[in-house]
Amino acid sequence: MVDLSRAPLRIALIGMSGTGKSFWSKRLAQAGLASICCDDRIEQRLRSRLEVSGYTGITGVASWMGWPDSPSYAQREAEYLAEEIAVLDEVLTELERDPSRELILDTTGSVIYTGNNLLLRLRRQMTIVYLAAAADEQQLLIERYLNDPKPVLWRGAFQPKSGETPRETVARCYPTLIAARRQSYEALAHCSVTVSDLREPGVDASAFLAKVRSLLERTK
Repeated sequence: MVDLSRAPLRIALIGMSGTGKSFWSKRLAQAGLASICCDDRIEQRLRSRLEVSGYTGITGVASWMGWPDSPSYAQREAEYLAEEIAVLDEVLTELERDPSRELILDTTGSVIYTGNNLLLRLRRQMTIVYLAAAADEQQLLIERYLNDPKPVLWRGAFQPKSGETPRETVARCYPTLIAARRQSYEALAHCSVTVSDLREPGVDASAFLAKVRSLLERTK
């Protein structure tokens, strides 16, 4: 079992878009821990393709991918995943070459699709923490996706019905996507932290790490 009391401290945050991976990655970085955002590196690798359509940033990546029912979506979903695989391999290679390096890794919601080899390497190199949204928080994740879209790999979960608008299909199918991913997140993670617990007053970077340590102790 991973022991957070030993150096180096390496934590990978996983979970659905909107559960707070980037927020906690930044909070931990502010506390002095090095961090990498996978979405930022993916956006950099896609930049030349984004610029053709005038897109920038991670929201530009979402616009470039388009809605899941658009003609170009399947191809761009595949391109995004290919770059995500390259980024994760790059990060893990850096860690493997420098065993003393500490890191907080802000993964994407689609990290579970990067393949067994990379995921096994990720588990060997890092403590994987799943930020899990409770059932009553699903609507908030849906609203965040609709109002501030981030890149999402639907992997066939977007199934429109006759007469539905794309937004209506998202609202109906997103819970199915969450449910389909939950088991994979739980299997990959060393521990799971409920998002609502992290919203309690006084939960800062130190308290976050203390929660993770406590959860890991229980699983020993």
